[in-house]
Amino acid sequence: MALEKPIADTDEARNIAAMVARARAAQAQIEHYTQEQIDELITAMVWANCQPGVAEKIAQHTVDESQLGDYNGKFTKISVKTRAALLDIIDDKSVGVIEEDKERNIIKIAKPVGVIGALSPSTNPEATPVIKAINAVKGRNAIIIAPHPRAKITNKMIVDNMRAAIEKLGAPADLVQAIELPSLDGTNELMKQCDLILATGGPGMVHSAYSSGTPALGVGAGNACITVDETADLDFAAEKIRLSKTFDLAASCSSDNTVIAVESIYDELLAKLIDKGGYLAQAGDYEKIAAVLWEDGHLNAKAVVKPAPVLCEMAGIEIPSDRTFIIMPETGFGPEHPYSGEKLSVIMAFYKVKNVDEAVELTNNIQAYQGMGHSCGIYSTSDENVLKLASGTKTSRVMVNQPQSPSNSGNLWNGMRQTFSLGCGTWGGNSTNENIYWKHLVNVTWVSKPLATPKVIPSDEELFGAVMDKLK
Repeated sequence: MALEKPIADTDEARNIAAMVARARAAQAQIEHYTQEQIDELITAMVWANCQPGVAEKIAQHTVDESQLGDYNGKFTKISVKTRAALLDIIDDKSVGVIEEDKERNIIKIAKPVGVIGALSPSTNPEATPVIKAINAVKGRNAIIIAPHPRAKITNKMIVDNMRAAIEKLGAPADLVQAIELPSLDGTNELMKQCDLILATGGPGMVHSAYSSGTPALGVGAGNACITVDETADLDFAAEKIRLSKTFDLAASCSSDNTVIAVESIYDELLAKLIDKGGYLAQAGDYEKIAAVLWEDGHLNAKAVVKPAPVLCEMAGIEIPSDRTFIIMPETGFGPEHPYSGEKLSVIMAFYKVKNVDEAVELTNNIQAYQGMGHSCGIYSTSDENVLKLASGTKTSRVMVNQPQSPSNSGNLWNGMRQTFSLGCGTWGGNSTNENIYWKHLVNVTWVSKPLATPKVIPSDEELFGAVMDKLK
């Protein structure tokens, strides 16, 4: 049973309290569902939104309402990403005994948390509600989703589809609910009254989640840095960078914000990126685009996630209509070099370094400014360079020879867990650096039985060894 929490005497607080009460009642009805019943529910929840005809409608509505991203990106996420997320967890055991450690004689039993309060961002409002909801229900929880106001109708459409599917299977629709008229006060109340917060959104909202007094799983800011070394297949690297940089018009925080090229292949890679549709920024473009993309040090919501020609037109720059991303040569990092930060736009900062050692140092400096702990990547055929980058950077994910944006949150070509909630560890101010999925949304009871043979503390000479002599 969840701890009783005081409820403020406001209409907003009472409305949220009523939703939470319905969620608790619904969750109690599935608390003893079998694994088969739970898996049927989450399968239906995904199908209700990804099926042909419905997915197309959601994708178009998302673009029309949010004015962020493009149709193809939205359709891929609601149609393909949700299917992949289901495939990723459908065979997991989440009910009853989920693990037996015979060596330690431990049995682990999964228990539901209760009511999950989930925040859904404007950048991924099509698949985020589905993926968070199926992971919550996989753990036999209920979930209430607080959408970004810019995508509230899209969110309601998706949640209504899931509710109808749940009800047809004989389960309570209130397992999944949406705040239909989102507000800051309403979201804050949800975070106070739920049992666990799953926060995906801007730094301010994630900070509010951590400050709410409710246990929270938050995510850090993205600012992916991609290294291309002297051993890379440059045609392959350029195409994958293009794909990642332009997917959904860079709405994802995992988009390739920076490309770091080793000097021996810098010119060749640059030529290939231009050949793939890149526009190389000219003298004066740096300042003109910056003046539009940032306002008072913050990204301008009216300028982000736009096609390259549109963004350039806003900045008073004319570029060919076939250019799909912007290559912005950079040399420094930090506030005086704004392109070294997250841009939420089809702009990549482009750097030259001598070798992978310099790439490691530059990645850490860039991400110390923004994006520490989130992710980076490398195009290379050298295991030594891959491990050098992975060992030397303060990052949770290193994507090797993969397009960053569709890969670090899980994809069919890798083993990463499918999610849109990427923990960044203590580097990014988070409690985990894992890809967050249902295992983070359950309590686990550890059953400990005596060992067949108890452990024995060895002699001091064996345990402490040479340390004893060194400390004399």
